[in-house]
Amino acid sequence: MQRDPDSSYDCTFLDDAVTDGRVAHGTSVREQYASDESPHTGRVPDAVVWPASTDEVAAVLAAANERGVPVTPRSGGSGLEGNAIPTAGGIVLSTAEMDHVEVSPDDMQVTVGAGVVYDDLNERLASHGLRFAPGISSGDVATIGGMVATNASGFNAVRYGETRDHVRHLEAVTADGRVVDCGRGVVKTSAGYSLKDLFVGSEGTLGVVTEVTLGLVGIPEYRRAALVTFPSRVDASGAVADAIGSALVPGAIEFIDTTAIKMLNAYHDDVSFEERPTLIIELHANNSGIEEDLAFAKAICEDHGMLSWEAAGEENLDDIWQARRDKYPATQSYREGWEVALVGDVVVPISRYPDIVEEVSRVSEELDLLTSCVGHAGDGNLHFTSLVDPDDEEMVERAHELNERVVRKAIALGGTSTGEHGVGIGKRQFMAEEHGQALDLMRSVKETFDPNGILNPGKVLPDV
Repeated sequence: MQRDPDSSYDCTFLDDAVTDGRVAHGTSVREQYASDESPHTGRVPDAVVWPASTDEVAAVLAAANERGVPVTPRSGGSGLEGNAIPTAGGIVLSTAEMDHVEVSPDDMQVTVGAGVVYDDLNERLASHGLRFAPGISSGDVATIGGMVATNASGFNAVRYGETRDHVRHLEAVTADGRVVDCGRGVVKTSAGYSLKDLFVGSEGTLGVVTEVTLGLVGIPEYRRAALVTFPSRVDASGAVADAIGSALVPGAIEFIDTTAIKMLNAYHDDVSFEERPTLIIELHANNSGIEEDLAFAKAICEDHGMLSWEAAGEENLDDIWQARRDKYPATQSYREGWEVALVGDVVVPISRYPDIVEEVSRVSEELDLLTSCVGHAGDGNLHFTSLVDPDDEEMVERAHELNERVVRKAIALGGTSTGEHGVGIGKRQFMAEEHGQALDLMRSVKETFDPNGILNPGKVLPDV
């Protein structure tokens, strides 16, 4: 369905779809939901609604679908690719009110509402000795619904996998208001098409996820970590490739380049890192064999010319990871008046990790950009961030050129344009290049689930 991009919609029908007046028509509230954490241009929706149940979500979608009103689902608003920007106006549907939690420790599972915040969930699970493991840097605001929508992952994905690997069952509402249950509360099933896997990563373009059952893992008895510095980014990234290729299974391996280290040091008064290419290596285990694994990891780093190895005690681990989580605000504040142009997010086969790290450096130098890199290196994921003067249009264009060139290089290396941030607005242009004819099948799936095109328009699939 084609729409006037500048049209507005009468959303007064929402007042009858939800209880307790959980609808906002006023400008001041609507403006707060025009953007997310991405640098993409926002748009003020015509209304914001906060359903408190699946039934209310169904009522909102059925009424909106009947009237042809676009609906953009929103969770924590921490997306970096414009996933939650209401590009066509209409309704922003927030899942924040759906925050119930039911823990089943004997099954190592938890059933949660889409609005539950990641860190809050793990804090509650800790009393059972369990956790939801992917580990994301925005865990203080990101919700389970948003993580499912983008198939999010983070620091611990190298050992525990991405969100998709933990979703056992989900409840979702389609565009016409049908409530569907997908999957079962078990580790595996071969019964029919895996519809839950279609919803995971679909960014609300196929339906609104309202409830999720997640598989959990135990909190490891032992954690060991080290900060390792190297002469060059190629040496550091080469150590990562060899470590994973040697069957070492770390809890996390994080790559931080020299520019990113400088930004973190400038941002923190109480944490100081040696300003060289750095790996954070963390190992998890429930037995003393962790010491042998740590020695093995050190030997691999020595083979790649490591300059220093600083073991971190358990009491220091949280401070180190908090510093890493602060990379984005550290970048934002590094140069007064400058802004983050975008946050790159690519994945390549682990053997090609040194190649993609070097590509970012080469293109950044060629385009004269201040670019820093961090990455969940153990699974081949690299993030790159250019700081720009927002008033210098030519510099901003160069930052976008860098992103395009690096993404295309990642795809050429057999990788992907996005590892965990999702497609949103920013990565639509690469979908045909990455998926080829499979894109036509994706469009067919979208047409089946959302024939009127009301669900999160302008995301994931490029225009025909």
